[in-house]
Amino acid sequence: MSAALIAFATTFALVTAVELPDKTFVATLVLTTRFRPKAVFAGVSAAFAVQALIAVGFGSVLTFLPETLVSVAVGVMFGLGAAMLLREGFRAVPSEEEATHDAARGGTPVSFVRAALTSFGVLFAAEWGDASQLATAGLVARSAQPLAVGLGSFAALVTVAGIAVLLGRKIRSRLRPRLLQRIAGFVFAGFSLVALGSAVLG
Repeated sequence: MSAALIAFATTFALVTAVELPDKTFVATLVLTTRFRPKAVFAGVSAAFAVQALIAVGFGSVLTFLPETLVSVAVGVMFGLGAAMLLREGFRAVPSEEEATHDAARGGTPVSFVRAALTSFGVLFAAEWGDASQLATAGLVARSAQPLAVGLGSFAALVTVAGIAVLLGRKIRSRLRPRLLQRIAGFVFAGFSLVALGSAVLG
């Protein structure tokens, strides 16, 4: 199996696991309760494409740094991602569920363009500094496969958005979002320790 394919598969699996229980999924689900699904999907997909490019660009810049500094930077990014995921996974009050309930109370018909632009804005803002964006940048820096990692990240984000749009609220009753967040958080913590250990031993 080629390095590019491995990088793509790894990124796709990791980002999908992170985003299924995260605000990306919930925000897309909430938007779908208010706007036409096709408009929401178009808007969020465009937002994911831009954010994936930004993450890949940042990760590519890191590859020009000395290997020890890259390992430290990757370790810090995964550490931040782990902290964010574990904080959400162990939080007592599931505010996302409340937000979903509130948004589902009503909805005003709007044009396709306006719905798509609104969806783009919401998801573009939500993804800044998100765990998946940090993971994408870190994987680019570690694998030196920016195209494969970028495509894997984008494909995963679009897949998660598609699940939210197609299945809507029903998917919430079949998943345990907080358990997924905890597992992903511990995985991120493991990546962080490996990267930091590499910096220390290297």
